[in-house]
Amino acid sequence: MICIKAEVPMEICEIDDEIKAIYHSEDTFCIWIFKTRTDRNRFMNETIGMIKDKREKYFESFYED
Repeated sequence: MICIKAEVPMEICEIDDEIKAIYHSEDTFCIWIFKTRTDRNRFMNETIGMIKDKREKYFESFYED
């Protein structure tokens, strides 16, 4: 997971949008990067309504190597 409180680096912009999930609040945005579009879509469906901290823990449990 990548959380950035500044401008988005070009290398993040160059990653296929189909494998990125983005969350934002007033002062932070987070970008989760997945191996496949299927993983990204499953993550989005399974974390609907979760706050950032809970989504982070979910990602760490199921997607982080």
